[in-house]
Amino acid sequence: MNSKYQLKITGKNPKRFLKDLIKLKISLYHMENHDKYSIIIVDGNGLNEIRKLKTSYQIRLVREYGYIKYKHLLKKYIWFLLSLVLSIIIIEGLSNVVFSVEVEHSKKEIRELILNDLETYGIKKYHFRVSYQKKEQIKKKILAKETDRIEWLEIERVGTKYIVSVEERIKNEGPKNRNAQNIIAKKDAMILRINATSGEVVKKRYDYVKKGDILISGFITRDEKIVSKTRADGKVFGEVWYKVNIDLPKKYQVINKTGKRKKKIELKIFDKSLFLFELNQYKTYQVQRKTIIKNPIIPLGIYNTTIHETKEISKNYNHNNASQEAMKIASRKLLEKLGDEDRIISKKVLKKTEKNSRIIVEVFFKVEEDIRDTENIENIKIEDIEGEKSEPSN
Repeated sequence: MNSKYQLKITGKNPKRFLKDLIKLKISLYHMENHDKYSIIIVDGNGLNEIRKLKTSYQIRLVREYGYIKYKHLLKKYIWFLLSLVLSIIIIEGLSNVVFSVEVEHSKKEIRELILNDLETYGIKKYHFRVSYQKKEQIKKKILAKETDRIEWLEIERVGTKYIVSVEERIKNEGPKNRNAQNIIAKKDAMILRINATSGEVVKKRYDYVKKGDILISGFITRDEKIVSKTRADGKVFGEVWYKVNIDLPKKYQVINKTGKRKKKIELKIFDKSLFLFELNQYKTYQVQRKTIIKNPIIPLGIYNTTIHETKEISKNYNHNNASQEAMKIASRKLLEKLGDEDRIISKKVLKKTEKNSRIIVEVFFKVEEDIRDTENIENIKIEDIEGEKSEPSN
C-alpha cells in the first residue's frame, strides 16, 4: 500500500500555491480550498518536492496514510507494545508456577506422606505446573504406591496452587462395638421384608409398626425364658408414606439455545470485557469461555469466548397439566433424601389448589425404605426383664 500524506497549506493566497504545485507536475490526490488555508494529499515523492521549495507559505503535515502511518505508530508505541508482550509472557509464566501445595487431611503423617510422594513425581512449590495427563498419571502412581494407606486421592489445580484431597484406607479390623442391641423401627411403617443375621425376629411381613417398636430382639429366649443377650443385626425394609407439596407458577420461562453462535477473542480486565473484534450481541445469549491466559494475581485474562444465542420459551401450567411436572419435581426431591437401597413403590396426586398466580400440587408416595435403628441393651440385666415378666398384673 503506497504511503500518502495530508498537508495543510496556510498563507496569503494558498490557491496560488496549489497552482504552482500543479505546474511543477506534483501529483495531488485530494484538494480542499478554504479562505485562509488549503488541504492537499500527496505521495512520498510529492512531499519531498514540496519540502525542497523555498516559499513563505506554512506547510504542516496533518496525517499519514498507508504503510508509513503504521510504521510511525509502531515506532511511537514500540516500548508500550514490548512492555505489553513482556507483561503477558510474565503473567503466563507466573500463572504456570506452583506457589503452594495443600493436602487436606486431619493426620499430619498422611499430609507429609502425600507431600513427599508429590515431590517425588514432580509436583512441588516453585516449579511449573504439570499437564492434566501428567497429573492423572501422578495420582495413579501414588494410589498404587500407597495402596495400603490411601483409599482415594484427588489433585485439583486452583490458580497457582494445588489442593489435594485424600481419604485414608481404613483397615477392616472387625466391628469395634459389639455391645448387645435391639433393632428397632426409626419411623412408623408397614414391614415389607425382614432378614435377621443375628438376634430373634419379633415382627413379620405386613405388620404395622410404630417408631421405637422392636423388630429384631437382642434377647435370646429358650422355652419362653431369656437366656442370653446378643447384638441383633439384619435388614428391615418397610412401606413408608410421604406427602410432598410442589408449588408451580402458572407461567414459567425456560431458556434454550437456538444453535446460533459467534466466537470472539475476549480481553477481561477486572470485571470489564473487551472484544478484539466487533461484537453484535444477540438479544438474549449465554457466554462460554475457554481460558487462553489467566492470572489470579493480576486480574487480567484472555479468553476464547463463544456467544450462544438463546430463546426464552414460556410454559403455562393449569389445573390439568400441572400433575405430570409436579410428580417429576416431587420424585426428584424425595429421592435426594432416600438411601441408596430405598425406592419409590407408587405415587399419585392427592389434590391441586390454585392460589393467585400459582398452582399447589400435593403428591402422595409409597416408599420401600430401610427403617432400622438401634437400641443399646448392654446395661439391661436379664433377671430384671424376667422379674418384670413374672410380676402379677393388677
